[in-house]
Amino acid sequence: MVDRYLIQDVIGLGGMGSVYRAKDLHFPNVEKIVAVKEMINQAPDPQVRKTVIRNFEREANILVTLSHPSIPQIFDYFSHEERSYLVIELIPGKDLEKVLESTEGFLPEEQVIAWTVELCDVLSFLHTHKPEPIIFRDMKPSNIMISKQNHVFLIDFGIAKNFKTGQKGTMIGTEGYSPPEQYRGEATPRADIYALGATLHHLLTKRDPRLEPPFTFSERPIREFNTNVSVELETVIQTALQYDPKDRFPTAQAMKESLLMAAQKTGALHSRFFQSASIVSSEQNVKPLWTFTCEDEIRGSAVYQKGVVYVGAYDNNLYAINGKDGEFLWKYPTEGGVVTRPAIDQGVIYIGSEDQKLHAISQRSGKLFWDYRTEGPIRSSPWVAEGHVFVGSDDGFMHAINVNSHRRTWRVDVVEAVRSSPCVTEEGIYFGCESGEFLKLDFRGEIKWRFRAKRAITASPAESQGVIFFSSLDSNIYALDAKSGWVIWRFRMGKGTVSSPCVSDKYVYVGSADGNLYCLDERSGREVWRFGTEHQVSSSPVLYKDSVYVGSADGNIYCLDQLSGKLRWKYATGGAITGTPFIDNDILYIGSVDHILYALMA
Repeated sequence: MVDRYLIQDVIGLGGMGSVYRAKDLHFPNVEKIVAVKEMINQAPDPQVRKTVIRNFEREANILVTLSHPSIPQIFDYFSHEERSYLVIELIPGKDLEKVLESTEGFLPEEQVIAWTVELCDVLSFLHTHKPEPIIFRDMKPSNIMISKQNHVFLIDFGIAKNFKTGQKGTMIGTEGYSPPEQYRGEATPRADIYALGATLHHLLTKRDPRLEPPFTFSERPIREFNTNVSVELETVIQTALQYDPKDRFPTAQAMKESLLMAAQKTGALHSRFFQSASIVSSEQNVKPLWTFTCEDEIRGSAVYQKGVVYVGAYDNNLYAINGKDGEFLWKYPTEGGVVTRPAIDQGVIYIGSEDQKLHAISQRSGKLFWDYRTEGPIRSSPWVAEGHVFVGSDDGFMHAINVNSHRRTWRVDVVEAVRSSPCVTEEGIYFGCESGEFLKLDFRGEIKWRFRAKRAITASPAESQGVIFFSSLDSNIYALDAKSGWVIWRFRMGKGTVSSPCVSDKYVYVGSADGNLYCLDERSGREVWRFGTEHQVSSSPVLYKDSVYVGSADGNIYCLDQLSGKLRWKYATGGAITGTPFIDNDILYIGSVDHILYALMA
């Protein structure tokens, strides 16, 4: 094992050993460079020696269980005589202490916020780790690496520990950065939040807390030393540095949200630092769990229910696929392409087709129960509610079909094709049409109000708290009062769109033909952030946990941080993506024009 690594250089020195740059000789045809962390155990006291070895082994055991873009990967661990070695991923770059020393003047606030958002992400990952949370316990500039791509990495897990409520331990950490409770042997997730606040205070003031009386940050406000720092950022850091843990942010995620709100107010969110630090992971790290190939393009959206994925394709079929392994179960043939998203209700699957029919199919067997004919292709996805299926058609009508009698209850003539899928709430039915009209109907089919955009409305509307959101080919996304149809706000994008908005957590997300995914404030319509892809975004975004997922005509499925718009990962398919991702139990299902349905870990 000792002969496996060829030491090339010393890249770090510490009190108990060194860190080396080394070549892994196990891969003779590949230049695999690693970092080898050495620990020399020369403590005269046998108990101290055992403690040192135990801490070093703890670092190895913790690292090997972690998989996060901001934590170096562990490759190996071994001992030789009185020395122990940890072989980990080499991160080319500088730690923040060296960055601070080499910077003339103060670091830009925007850059510090961008780094801190990434640090909050990794702390949140550690603090919610299963089966037990992990407390880092030694957050400080020298333990934060900045890679050449300007991403942060948390290094040196030597004193990290699994956290159990009520458990106390020995005082450990770095004086000046550690909170008061850590001096009493208590380390909780809020201890890491305090240490992160202390780190930020150091970065923005250049005053080393190790040289100051402990717990005196309140006596040294940041803006007294650096007037370039905004009041908003100073307030966030002051909250993290509260003496009483109960007065700090409850979680790293809460601190991240406050940071992003501050960045939004000051404009830092749109700075080059956020853009340059956007990619947290790469498409090479994302692999499909399985794929399924259809005979033609998949332009519509998939649906998952009870272990089965259902998706339509331009080969005129609806497919049922095993959600676990991607195995074919059955297919139902229509006489036209299927671009609509299936609707499922009480064991029946409803799909529209370009054969001008709405098909009602057995969810279990894939056999036809009944169908309903319109006078044009159906490109509007059906919605089941109130004992009816509501669906638009290119024949210029919105249709209401009774699910029991299989007959039309009513249809409303809107003249032009209805490709917008209806949104049905307790108040009524909302949809747009190719003439640019947007309508609200009651359940008797009577028109309650109309609104006219300047161009076609192909996208589907969304409702939230009495407001209807929809986008148009006239380049606008609209927010209308659901009862009256009055405009609350509108936001103009670079080009028109057929992307349907996703509304959640005070924000509206929508794609555009200008290649961007937009995040807007739900109440005001003000832009919060935008993320640029390499082609138009016809796919509709979905929100899952703390991420937004959307496809693009550039062939990529993107995973973005919900609050900042930073790219977490992307995966390249072989063709344009126009459908909406469907996510269930951490698995994302998406089809592509390359004929393939993909199952990816969300």
